[in-house]
Amino acid sequence: MKPAEINQAWNGAEKCKLCSIRHLVLFADLNEDDFQHLHHPIKEFEFKTGSTLYKRNDTIDYVYTVRSGLVKLVHYLPNGSYRITRLLRQGDLAGIEALNGSAYLQHAIAMRETSVCKIPVKNIQQLNNESAQLYKQLTVRWHKVQSEADIWLTHLTMGSSKHRVAHLLIYLAGDKANDEFFLPSREDIGALLAITTETASRIIAEFKREGLLKNQKNFASIDRLKLNSIL
Repeated sequence: MKPAEINQAWNGAEKCKLCSIRHLVLFADLNEDDFQHLHHPIKEFEFKTGSTLYKRNDTIDYVYTVRSGLVKLVHYLPNGSYRITRLLRQGDLAGIEALNGSAYLQHAIAMRETSVCKIPVKNIQQLNNESAQLYKQLTVRWHKVQSEADIWLTHLTMGSSKHRVAHLLIYLAGDKANDEFFLPSREDIGALLAITTETASRIIAEFKREGLLKNQKNFASIDRLKLNSIL
């Protein structure tokens, strides 16, 4: 590596050690010595709403840790429509399939202003060879992908449209149902739940009339008890 690249890599490692969300991310369990193995620069990037992090079948040199914001994984269909196969939030890893030597399987697109750390796959491969600490977090990440896939299959793409929207709102609210969360567009809700945009709009309007959902622009809050009562 050139001297400038060494400095970049070292500065990136120092930032990782001091990261405010380190407990949520891939490097959560690394100790002081492990950071000596980060030989390739880790850089922070800001993506505006609608910007693309990577496209399906792009060269798989990086994975991305979501620092803030929301990322959708999109699969475009031959008829010009699209499906959203997963949402990625703070601490999630975008492009995890790159660690398995696979090409990116979907397009990754920022749904709102999003901050990420762009991590060279070479760093992770090196750490995995040199440090036992990374294996646990890699296992956790793969397990989370599987768990999210199960949620999508069992709650978000099966059952009545009304139940799907209710499950999605509860999922988006997370553990803090009284706090506001980002509400996707009606088109994206349709692509998430395999329903039409019109159906998504109708159900959202119905939930608002019934006091199950309050929203202003792109942010919303829910009445979790009332939503659970219709499931």
